[in-house]
Amino acid sequence: MGAVNLAALDELQAASERKQYLDAQAADLMEAVDTLDQAIRKIDHETRERLQATYDTVNGYFKELFPSIFGGGHAELVLTGDEILDAGVQLIAQPPGKRNNSIHLLSGGEKALTALALVFSLFRLNPAPFCLLDEVDAPLDDANTERYCELVKKMSEHTQFMFITHNKITMEMAEQLVGVTMPESGVSRIVAVDVDVAMKMQEQAVA
Repeated sequence: MGAVNLAALDELQAASERKQYLDAQAADLMEAVDTLDQAIRKIDHETRERLQATYDTVNGYFKELFPSIFGGGHAELVLTGDEILDAGVQLIAQPPGKRNNSIHLLSGGEKALTALALVFSLFRLNPAPFCLLDEVDAPLDDANTERYCELVKKMSEHTQFMFITHNKITMEMAEQLVGVTMPESGVSRIVAVDVDVAMKMQEQAVA
């Protein structure tokens, strides 16, 4: 049978200890995997709830603001999939008298007002104390500009708006006007007008 290995018992004990160590490491890894799976499921669950709540809130604001801007019509956000974490969002907008199926069929002014309604819907979700609008009324006609101004007036109860515009209708809405002129080539000059003070001066002049 050959020579007797007198170190076999020691080798067996070392191998057994090594196996116990590896088994403990494997158990720790399986526990860590289980913990990660639970954390992922918890995060996915909370993310779905928060995303669904945000989607529902913004969609509600959008359905409310769109008719107020257009004087009627219907608009909404629609999920394009069953799983909200993987789904896209489709925007459906139908101004009064139109039954279009795509936002691409809207005119430039209608697209601008629709985008404005969506932006303000997102803004109402977590409003900031200030909002800067840069010539958002440029593609609008007079009627749509007046609707835009009414919306800004309504939202200005909680937010201070600063807007850049060349539209006289929008300027009439402002409480403070700051103009930039160029009396000399390459030299800009700031001209500020307090509308309330200007109105009082006009009233005094008429009286």
